Amino acid sequence: MKGVVFNLLEEAVLREFGPETWEDLLDDADVSGAYTSLGNYSDDEIVALVEAAAAKLGMTNGEVLRWFGERAMPLLRERYPALFANHSSARSFILSVNNIIHPEVRKLYSGASCPFFHFRESGRTVTMGYESSRKMCDLAHGFVKGAATIFCEEVDIVHHTCMNQGADKCVMEMQWAN
Repeated sequence: MKGVVFNLLEEAVLREFGPETWEDLLDDADVSGAYTSLGNYSDDEIVALVEAAAAKLGMTNGEVLRWFGERAMPLLRERYPALFANHSSARSFILSVNNIIHPEVRKLYSGASCPFFHFRESGRTVTMGYESSRKMCDLAHGFVKGAATIFCEEVDIVHHTCMNQGADKCVMEMQWAN
């Protein structure tokens, strides 16, 4: 996993819970915490941090990943406003992830291993298939919620199938209220 993800997690934890909590998570996860944005780190480290956060905050791993995704999206916008500049809605932004966002991520962070999404649109509903060996669909869920917040929108997400429950891919249905 690219270091930028760890940097975003650190910033989200610092902003909401403070430096002591971040230090506790590093200790509990038994990781160094010395992450550079361009560095590559074991997926096991992000998993350990998520598990430590879940235990400390009384949440499930999925809840931590959704929380992180929601908090990380505004941080991404602060760091990379150009990725958001051509979008007037969360839906437009999300639908661009495979063709615009992830190619830009790969340019910025050589060797980044991004998940792949399948989209099907119908009215105000978008069905999203998620495939990744990391099985962090809850992070994608949080990113969608975070994007909706950025664009002052409301979206309801129903997770129909999940890789973490034995399915071959995750399928989420996103319905925009506006």
